[in-house]
Amino acid sequence: MAAAILDEALLYDGWNRLLMVKARTPSGAVIHRSVEDHGDAVTVLPFDPVRRMALLVRQLRVALLRGHGLADSLEAPAGILDEDDPAACARREAMEEAGLLLTDLVPLGCAFPMAGVSTEKMHLFLAEYGPASRVGAGGGLSEENEEIEVVEIGLAELAAMADGGSLTDLKTYALVQTLRLKRPELFGG
Repeated sequence: MAAAILDEALLYDGWNRLLMVKARTPSGAVIHRSVEDHGDAVTVLPFDPVRRMALLVRQLRVALLRGHGLADSLEAPAGILDEDDPAACARREAMEEAGLLLTDLVPLGCAFPMAGVSTEKMHLFLAEYGPASRVGAGGGLSEENEEIEVVEIGLAELAAMADGGSLTDLKTYALVQTLRLKRPELFGG
């Protein structure tokens, strides 16, 4: 028997949607699960191969504040997919959040960051940048109260954070580790 959605009820509709989904498992059992839905997303790790730097953003994450007492998170620029083209969205988010004009993106595929509770599919990218790519201040959208701090950090320091457990954002962790596999020469002394 194939798994199937039998019914769903909308519990909340705001910045995201919360659904109660009734589903049938492959064995035939009927289960109920809450599902968060805010659409698909993109993330991009901008890196400067000459200076061996990465450009990240730091911003308030209310869920971390509430659940773990952490006020913010150091992350690769990311956002909700508002257009059909994930690469165009990644470029837009890099400009809005980090003031960075990105041209060539390296697509890494997609991943489901929280498949147990969310429908989100995240498109992952790497992108080279240089000093001339910094064309704006970044900081996010004022109407969304993003209050984003742009942080440029050495790739060796970023790798040490990943190895030491202090790089806690999963999408950023995955991007850093992928860059380490693809371009290990950027992380040496």
